[in-house]
Amino acid sequence: MGLFTRKPIAALIPEGDGHTPQLRRALGTSDLVMLSIGAVIGAGIFSSIGTAAAGQLAADGVTVIRYGAGPALIVSFVLLGLVCALAALCYAELASMIPQAGSAYAYSYATLGELVAWIIGWDLILEYAVGNVAVAISWSGYFVSLLSGFGVEFPGWLVHGYREVMLAAPDSPLKALITEAPHLFGKPVLLNLPAFVIVAAITWLLVIGVKESTRVNNVMVGIKLLVLAVFVIVGTQHINPANYHPFAPNGFRGIHQGAAIVFFAYIGFDAISTAAEEVKDPQRTMPRGILIGLAICTLIYIIVGAVATGLVPYQQLLANDPLAAAFDRAGLERFTWFISLGAVVSMSAVLLVFQYGQPRIFYAMARDGLLPAWAAKIHPKYRTPHITTVLTGLFVALWALVGDAGETYDLTNIGTLFAFAIVCIGVLVLRVVDPDRERPFRVPFAWGVCLAGAAACLFVMKGLPAEAWVRFGFWLAVGLALYFAYGFRHSTLRRGSEKAA
Repeated sequence: MGLFTRKPIAALIPEGDGHTPQLRRALGTSDLVMLSIGAVIGAGIFSSIGTAAAGQLAADGVTVIRYGAGPALIVSFVLLGLVCALAALCYAELASMIPQAGSAYAYSYATLGELVAWIIGWDLILEYAVGNVAVAISWSGYFVSLLSGFGVEFPGWLVHGYREVMLAAPDSPLKALITEAPHLFGKPVLLNLPAFVIVAAITWLLVIGVKESTRVNNVMVGIKLLVLAVFVIVGTQHINPANYHPFAPNGFRGIHQGAAIVFFAYIGFDAISTAAEEVKDPQRTMPRGILIGLAICTLIYIIVGAVATGLVPYQQLLANDPLAAAFDRAGLERFTWFISLGAVVSMSAVLLVFQYGQPRIFYAMARDGLLPAWAAKIHPKYRTPHITTVLTGLFVALWALVGDAGETYDLTNIGTLFAFAIVCIGVLVLRVVDPDRERPFRVPFAWGVCLAGAAACLFVMKGLPAEAWVRFGFWLAVGLALYFAYGFRHSTLRRGSEKAA
């Protein structure tokens, strides 16, 4: 049994033994599309879109950290739409063949072997759990802003985490909280309480059932689409064509780096592949849900990006709430509360879908012996992976309570792109080693599409700063250490409980 021994697809497809509780199959194509919109239309479009358009300067106000795309932000969205479409086609083929809860982890196990599967499973923690920390903190900012519009104010030390304050620029107003906050053992008590509470509420909802969770998600998706429709309809009437010049102030470098920043807007379209064991007729439903959801989200991003950069000069979009700031600076202040409300609801949906995905990755890994058996336990009543759901929620909630969103964006992006690239390569490997297996959905022009998809992901990764690569390397090193300490010895495939491919 080598490190790259593959698990046969037949062993990855859950059949149940009649005694062990299984995940409930309750979702259709429309549910998957709504889950996709819930995951993709969120923190990215309501927060990172401003940095992608305007760029980012260092604390000295002179040194450029990232070059902005300007009005060419819509080209960045088109570029990312194409990149994700290539990856989505590969996801669709594998999801139709392997309707398993593990997403890219399961696909890698069947195509590239156990070690790569572990790396991808560990890597997906960056996409779901770590990414959700940033979303929860951003949600808190919009929530506090929304309530302040109605005269409700929170003490600063209860809405800003310790890391956020400590990493703020020396001249930032946040630094005043160090002295204003109560102290414990000589340290300031700085807690992002709203971020903690929303994660706890989402975790509880996910424990009680997947169908209940999707109903709530569908309501939130409806609200966010209504808010974005208002933004587009009202904003279109106040566009100043002069704001589109220059269209690409930093050339292709700005478009490239803008795409790398705003990729955070796209992470999560693959989250619905973790629902494969809870989908009715997954061979047909999974490809449809993935591809339709991505197409709708890309179109929405392009339209919203065009309106935002036409409302105000692109430099003015640099804010924590860029869409609300665009309305405010265009003289449409009466609508800003509505945009903030939409952001709060939108990011709640993102939290829901990401918190949904992570426990199912743990569930799949534990079933394969790479994690302890308790991580694969199913609640006898709700038929959800309740233990890993609660542990994931606790991890995200505690980090969001004291963390800083900026530390997690790039790490989440690079981890997600890496997983996408591996899935693209996996499709080709499976075409070679198992060419006769039934494929309910087939990637057209597979060699060209898969190689282009992997190369495109690596190209977008190249636009991320060096610090992201260093942190990503450290994360993978920790993951490998855990694999050889536990997973290598307890793998059901390695111990002979299951046959290798």
